[in-house]
Amino acid sequence: MNATIDISYNQMLLLLQQMPVRSQLRIGKALTRQNIRKELNYFLDTFRTDEISEEDILAEVKAVRRERYAKKA
Repeated sequence: MNATIDISYNQMLLLLQQMPVRSQLRIGKALTRQNIRKELNYFLDTFRTDEISEEDILAEVKAVRRERYAKKA
């Protein structure tokens, strides 16, 4: 069963402050994980392209590594 209530940010904050510290931390971690997932998906969707292949990326990485190795030698 799902229930929905409208409460303000301040009301939510007051409710959370009444909870035990461990529960507050668990909620904070859950919200952090949720936001990280959303941000990761946003970036993956933003940079997804068919214009460059994995082979192109690997070739560029190898070229950069060769340049750096040559500079060190």
